[in-house]
Amino acid sequence: MVSSVAPNDPAAARGISRRTQSEIYRAGISGTRPRVPVDQAELERAARKALSAEAFAYIAGGAGAERTMRANATAFERWQVWPRPLRDVSTRDLSVEFLGRRRPTPLLLAPLGVMEMAHDDADLAVARAAASLGVPYTLSNQASFPMEEVADAAPGGSRLFQLYWSADDDLNASLLRRAEASGCDAIVVTLDTHLLGWRTRDLDLAYLPFTRGMGIAQYTSDPVFQQLVRERVRKGPDAAAPAAPAVRMTPKTVAAGVKIARKGAALTGAGLRENLRSPLPRAAVETFLDVFSTPALTWGDLAKAREWTSLPILLKGIVHPDDAARALDAGVDGVWVSNHGGRQIDQSVPTLEALPAVVDRVGGRVPVVFDSGVRQGSDAFIALALGATVVALGRPYAYGLGIAGEEGVREVVRNVLAELDITLGLSGRTAIGEVGRDALREA
Repeated sequence: MVSSVAPNDPAAARGISRRTQSEIYRAGISGTRPRVPVDQAELERAARKALSAEAFAYIAGGAGAERTMRANATAFERWQVWPRPLRDVSTRDLSVEFLGRRRPTPLLLAPLGVMEMAHDDADLAVARAAASLGVPYTLSNQASFPMEEVADAAPGGSRLFQLYWSADDDLNASLLRRAEASGCDAIVVTLDTHLLGWRTRDLDLAYLPFTRGMGIAQYTSDPVFQQLVRERVRKGPDAAAPAAPAVRMTPKTVAAGVKIARKGAALTGAGLRENLRSPLPRAAVETFLDVFSTPALTWGDLAKAREWTSLPILLKGIVHPDDAARALDAGVDGVWVSNHGGRQIDQSVPTLEALPAVVDRVGGRVPVVFDSGVRQGSDAFIALALGATVVALGRPYAYGLGIAGEEGVREVVRNVLAELDITLGLSGRTAIGEVGRDALREA
C-alpha cells in the first residue's frame, strides 16, 4: 500500500509512530477511520463479528478453561515502564540483529495455521503485509497455501518455516528441503504440539478444520505426502484396525465432502466432479491425521534436522531454563519461548514469567524469540527489556486478516510497531539495543 502521508509532511521523517498518527488523523479529516480498530479489545470484538463462530473459536480459543491465555496477558501487568524525559529521542532506531541480518524492526509474525478460516487469501495476504513493513513472517506448516506460492506472492519478504515434526521422517526431510529451496531464512521446529491440546471451544463446536481438508496445503503439495496418500489408497482399509464410527449424512456432511474434494485438486490435478469420485482427497485427510505429529519425539531426534537442511534451526516451545540449556547443547541456532499462546496446556507457566530465566541461561549465545500474550507495542517493549531478541505477534494479525484482509494485517502490525516506537522514545531510549531490564519497574 502506498502511504497516504504527504511527501513533504514532516511526520514522515519522525519515525513510524508519528507517521502512523499522521496517516490516521489526516484521513479522519474526511471522515475515514482505520480499517481495523486500534484498541485491542475492540479489535477482538470486531473479529468476532467478522468471522464464523468456528473460525473465531479456533483462532481466539485456548486450552481448558483458558487460564494460560489469561496468565500470558496478565503477566505483563507485573512490569511498568520507567518514563525518562529530557533526553534527545528525536531519532529512534527499531532495528535489531537477528539470524545474521540487520532487521528493520524487532517484530516477527508467529506461525498461525488455517488462515483461510479468516480470509480467502490467507497466508498470501499475511506474507504481502509483512513484507511491506519489513517484518519476517513465520509460515505455518498448517498453511492454506504451499510455501512456494507464498514465496511468489511476496518475493521480497523474509520468511521462516515452522515444522510440526510429523511421524514420517521422509516427509519432514522433504518439507525442509522445500523450505530451503523456496528462500526461507530459518526452520522453526515447534515442540509443544506432539499431542493436540484440550481446546474446549473447538470441542464444543465439534470442529477441527483439518478434518475438512483445510490447513494441509503444505502436505498435499508435497511429493512424499502425495506418495503416502497413494499408498494408502492402494492398500485399502486396514482389516485389523477398529472400524471408524459412521458419519451421519447431513447438509453439513455434504458441504464438508465438497470442501475436501476441492482441496484434493493438488493430488488429482482434476476438477470438482472428478475429485468427488476420487478416493485421494479423503485419503489425504486421513493420512494427514495419521502423520501430523509424533508423541515419540525426543532430543535425540533433532540431529536429523541438521541432515535435512543447512538453514538455522530454532526450537519453539521452550519455557523451562533447563530445556534452553539442553537446546544449546544440541547446537540449535535459537530458542523460541512460547506456550503456544495458551492453546496446549491449561494453567501452564506464562511465557513472560519464564523469559528472564531462559535469557539468563542462554547468556546471549543464540537469539531468543518470545511470543504468547503480546497484544500491543508496550507488550513488545517489556519482552525486549526482559531480554528477548525479537518478539512474535500472533492472534492480533489474524483478527486484522479476518476484518480487512491484507490491509487489516498491515494496519495491525503497523500499530504495534508505532506504539513500540512511542514507548521507546518516552522511556528515554533511541534504539532497541539500549533497552534492558533497567527500563522496567516491577509493579
